[in-house]
Amino acid sequence: MTALILIDVQRGFDDADFWGPRNNPGAEANMKALLDAWQERRLPVVLVRHDSTKPDSPLRPGQPGNDFKPELDGARPDLVFGKQVNSAFIGDVDLDAWLRKRGITSFVVAGIQTNFCCETTARMGGNFGYEVTFALDATFTFDLPEVTADELSRVTAANLANQFATVKSTKDILAGL
Repeated sequence: MTALILIDVQRGFDDADFWGPRNNPGAEANMKALLDAWQERRLPVVLVRHDSTKPDSPLRPGQPGNDFKPELDGARPDLVFGKQVNSAFIGDVDLDAWLRKRGITSFVVAGIQTNFCCETTARMGGNFGYEVTFALDATFTFDLPEVTADELSRVTAANLANQFATVKSTKDILAGL
């Protein structure tokens, strides 16, 4: 059984003044397509939320930006929890224990940001021995000084594919269900 882990799909990432230019404007539609397919098949869905401790972050608890994006409206997750760091394996819930207790040995990662929380979760999942699929087109990130969001996404895909995960498109993931 393969779980879907949607990471930090939060309204605060819509604040372009805070984050800057992003890539992959179709990411949310792909996240929604994955969510719908998982729910239709009654496969496990995990929603992870970044609960920032930084005073100026739009992702702080109690702020509208901490809420999930509309694409997750109607979601019926099996698990929802918060975290304060990049990895979903280090949060308010022991994700590794939760997955193992249910016999889940593989998962698909999608969400925000490609090169931070999504990549870190995929790397840790690979290190823990899970079969990880990274839905690259169901993630997005933001430009950093001297590096575009598209470049960051390409590097993430290359890093993961060499050791930690299988990188696939949403279309290919859905075709394999």
